[in-house]
Amino acid sequence: MDVYGNALLDFYRNGKADTLWLHNSYDGPEKMPIDIFFRNEEEMPTLEYKALSLCYGKILDVGAGVGSHTLLLQELNADVTAIDISANAVKIMQDRGVKKAVVQNIFSTKEKYDTLLFLMNGIGLTGTLAGFVAFLEKAKSLINPTGQLVFDSSDISYLYQDFPKPDAKYYGEVSYCYEYQKQKGNWFDWLYLDQETLLNIAKQSGWQCQIIFDDGADQYLAKLTLIS
Repeated sequence: MDVYGNALLDFYRNGKADTLWLHNSYDGPEKMPIDIFFRNEEEMPTLEYKALSLCYGKILDVGAGVGSHTLLLQELNADVTAIDISANAVKIMQDRGVKKAVVQNIFSTKEKYDTLLFLMNGIGLTGTLAGFVAFLEKAKSLINPTGQLVFDSSDISYLYQDFPKPDAKYYGEVSYCYEYQKQKGNWFDWLYLDQETLLNIAKQSGWQCQIIFDDGADQYLAKLTLIS
């Protein structure tokens, strides 16, 4: 059930929607602001501007949502394809003018690109540290030799200021579930990476990692390229 996509579709059609709840594995449910997915150029943070400025060549916007970043890249005449696993999100993208919008999972992608772009913590879809390592191996078949991965992530150690970090797993591995109009979607795993862990995994996996931007509030932008 596309609970997330249903909320996006209601907001797109009506300019408003009921509350989209985000249940998590570490605290009580949170309200998810839907309008953030539709933000325009003026409303985007510096981190996202920097990420878009790094993009070159044939670009794949992964987990593109309603296409806000893709549309800006199109305005710059970039060759960009947007993918999302939400069919409703892709319908919205197409209606908003995204030229190449496809319902697709990154793990089933076979074409090669120069830039793989994951924004709004999109790299979290790898789910776990093991999933991230596996994705870095998969990504080697998805980028051209001079290609790059561009993504943002966050250090969520601040969540554990009042209680210990989990012993059985990496503290950045969490789970979420969307709820909209009393309908719940499936739980899914999500990953947040602290910079030190990212740098170590990247190096061990054959990637050069650069921290391009740090917002000073736990979120940062990274660029990964293959070590030749």
